[in-house]
Amino acid sequence: MRGVRVVLIGGTSNVGKSAVARVVADRLGFECLSTDNLARHPGRPWRTAEWEVPPHVAEHYGGLTVDELMRSVLDHYDRLWPRIEELITARAAEDGAGTGLVLEGSALWPVPVAELEVRRTAAVWLTADDTVVRARVRTAGHYEAATTAEQHLMDQFLARTGRYQELMLNAVDRLGLDRVDTGVGRSVAESADLVLARVGTQVAVGRSPGGG
Repeated sequence: MRGVRVVLIGGTSNVGKSAVARVVADRLGFECLSTDNLARHPGRPWRTAEWEVPPHVAEHYGGLTVDELMRSVLDHYDRLWPRIEELITARAAEDGAGTGLVLEGSALWPVPVAELEVRRTAAVWLTADDTVVRARVRTAGHYEAATTAEQHLMDQFLARTGRYQELMLNAVDRLGLDRVDTGVGRSVAESADLVLARVGTQVAVGRSPGGG
């Protein structure tokens, strides 16, 4: 891996970042962390067996427009970035005795990552078709059995997720950064293989010689 000590995996929600990151970390013998562990933006607005949607989360998704939801989450990522950069810099500076790091999360916005001047760091962004993301969210939230109000919160989350990916892809392609499609028919292991292949050829953070 040419001495890479930090692998960053970005992308919108529900494209498989966590699952792919765990496989990549296992392959490399690295630690795996999520930017959500540093500070979580409201959270996912659907019930699970372990999670009830708090009132402030329902109010957030139910009371804001998609543009306002995007501004809110990007402002959150701006505030979080100094902590992320500090973590990346510290782990990349460790010698071979330290454990490498795979860091995944939507907070890994392409622009600040592309501006990193940190050696031994690689980055790849994951994408998936909107229909794939929609199906995953609706399955997780039991959309068909949900109330109208619960469906509205999921629809708002999906609208923000789609807008995030659109803006992210524009930035990734404009900057010539590496991305991997995790869409239908591609297993987590296969996506991890592609991420590692990109990481192995990068000449700067997020950039392989071919780009994109």
